[in-house]
Amino acid sequence: MTESDFSLPAGTHTVVLGLGDLNGIMRGKRFPASHWETIIQRGSALSISLFAIDMTCDVWDTPYVNFSNGYPDMHMFPMTKPVQVPWEEGVAISFGRAVGMDHQQVPIDPRNVLINQLDRARDMGFEIKVGTELEFYLLDPETGLPRDRGIQVYGLNRAARMEHILGKIRRQINECGIPIEQSNPEYAPGQVEVNIGYDEALTAADRVVLFKSLTRQLATANDYLATFMPKPFHDQSGNGFHTHYSLWRGDRNAMTEGGDLSKIGLAFIAGLQKRMREMSICGAGTVNGYRRRAPYTFCPVNTSWGYDNRTVGIRVIKGDETSVRVEKRDSGADANPYLLLAAEIAAGLDGIEHGMAPTKPTLGDAYDGDHGEPIPTDLRDAIELARGSGWLKDVLGELVWELVCQQAERELNFFRQQVTQVELDRYLRTL
Repeated sequence: MTESDFSLPAGTHTVVLGLGDLNGIMRGKRFPASHWETIIQRGSALSISLFAIDMTCDVWDTPYVNFSNGYPDMHMFPMTKPVQVPWEEGVAISFGRAVGMDHQQVPIDPRNVLINQLDRARDMGFEIKVGTELEFYLLDPETGLPRDRGIQVYGLNRAARMEHILGKIRRQINECGIPIEQSNPEYAPGQVEVNIGYDEALTAADRVVLFKSLTRQLATANDYLATFMPKPFHDQSGNGFHTHYSLWRGDRNAMTEGGDLSKIGLAFIAGLQKRMREMSICGAGTVNGYRRRAPYTFCPVNTSWGYDNRTVGIRVIKGDETSVRVEKRDSGADANPYLLLAAEIAAGLDGIEHGMAPTKPTLGDAYDGDHGEPIPTDLRDAIELARGSGWLKDVLGELVWELVCQQAERELNFFRQQVTQVELDRYLRTL
């Protein structure tokens, strides 16, 4: 792109430039419009530790960036044309890319992990398109609790009551270039779901990072707290991140033959089934992420698959030639989209390359009986599977794989050191 491709909307006084960190959280800087031309040409320096911090911004010594090498810099350059932020007059936002001080890729940039798998898919003759569904809560920022009551999933009266905030999310984030297809109240007070239109996989992942950041900002501007935490309330529905895959050769959806699954589609499912357990850490990397995974929660607990079945781990949606797709349902809304999509795509491509065949589809209740292999339901097991997976290490690259495992181990150790209020309430005066 040329400098003119990054021109600012009329009346812009401030430009936001950011990119996704280790956890898919958008981080960056704000610049005066007068300095934007310099940023286009020279980039902006910031620490590589952006890719080696946890969600609380805590740092630790990692193989690539650490106290010994002084947490060195990288450069951030704009990658997309700045667009007006509708709720901030004079503010525009652009999505960025990272390069090292040597102008090469940053080895621990999660975005590059996905790029590697998409290059592989292209070499196999496929363009991979992904649609994303994200669930999240809109809460009172002071209490951290919902402002509405009851479930009323898909309820239009409830949707109307939430339109003052959810309507802005649909309309104004659409104006920022993210195609919102629909929204609806979900299965808990304060919980909603938004579907983002399907597109090329890298674009889809970028949009998830940007969508979550803009949603949090827009919610704050309207006196709400938006959270993508997987399970904020133990007795209410969890927040999922469902990914819908189709593989294209030119204008043809290679996943379908006559409106049903093709051999390629079946092999893609088989690859997902084979690797679903060991890639679990990419979809749920915290203790809280595994609180979603329980029977009869609409979150899967095994690698089963089936047609239009919301109890399985891998759901197939049939339809016309363009709409046949494979949906993977186990990941939490906090997952890094680059790492999640990279692992899922890598598994699916393996299935195609090796001509794998899936198990028989589950026709009924996948929670009842022996359906597929169990997936991890706690972080400890997920870490053990990830640490033992040479496949995941190859997909993520040794440096990113080590970072992801280390962060999860730190999370697990942190929670092991806590004495919770529940424990105090239950044991302090009884034991």
